[in-house]
Amino acid sequence: MTYEEFVDSRLSALLRYAVMLTGDPTTAQDLVQETMVRVQLNWRRVARSDSPDGYVRRMLTNQFIDLRRGSWWRRVLLRADPDPAVASPSDHADQSAERDRIWGLLARLPRRQRAALVLRFYEDLPDQEIADILGCAVGTVRSSISRGLDALRAELVEAR
Repeated sequence: MTYEEFVDSRLSALLRYAVMLTGDPTTAQDLVQETMVRVQLNWRRVARSDSPDGYVRRMLTNQFIDLRRGSWWRRVLLRADPDPAVASPSDHADQSAERDRIWGLLARLPRRQRAALVLRFYEDLPDQEIADILGCAVGTVRSSISRGLDALRAELVEAR
């Protein structure tokens, strides 16, 4: 498989995964673009791996975890808080507000926990593959998922 064939077949899936990690389509595009530049530069190593898709997903995940580590990078989300008024049943604004609230809750999680949750519940990967992507033990994956879900539950209960 060539680099171009890989990009043609996997780019949209990688972009969807990046959107789930970042919560922002623009940041996700930047993340995928930077990752794909690195993939192209290291294509021989990627192509020789047992699973090029897993290798690239791990690169993308590491890029996300390292994102904004530098103090010079600050990110401001320009999303309004959901309106406390109850929307009518035919209004779709309540669904959008709930989706934005969940994005906000996910954004508060540490990056590794968020990545573990996205890999489990969005990508539907087993613990071992998640551990391979995150570069940690299976027990750490289970712990990260458990802690992430606990934090989300606590935030949801507190919000009520």
